[in-house]
Amino acid sequence: MPTLVDRSETLAVEVACSDDALTVVLDDGRTVSVPLLWFPRLLNATPKQRKEWEFIGGGIGIHWEAIDEDISVASLLRPEKFMRLSDTAMPPRRSGPRPRPSPSPRTRRTRARHGRSYVRQLTD
Repeated sequence: MPTLVDRSETLAVEVACSDDALTVVLDDGRTVSVPLLWFPRLLNATPKQRKEWEFIGGGIGIHWEAIDEDISVASLLRPEKFMRLSDTAMPPRRSGPRPRPSPSPRTRRTRARHGRSYVRQLTD
């Protein structure tokens, strides 16, 4: 079935996938590269599956049949409008103080004069 493409849309003209990035060349000369972490199906696909893509609607998107993945050019250009990134792609910010690392077994906390603390390295 033919798809009507609005000529004002930017189209993809070439696609490549490495082990960690999806790179798309656009018809206006720009190149967009995004982490595969944004697309878990592509990230988990084999190199052969990543190479087997086809354009959707003359280049408004890209389709990978073997892994049932569709990505639009618009979503690559404006990901904040189209995607909910996985928790691993954008870890949540922690609130409150950061936990302090525990001292190594060879150090111990001692008290100096005036209640100030310091760490002293134990020696053999």
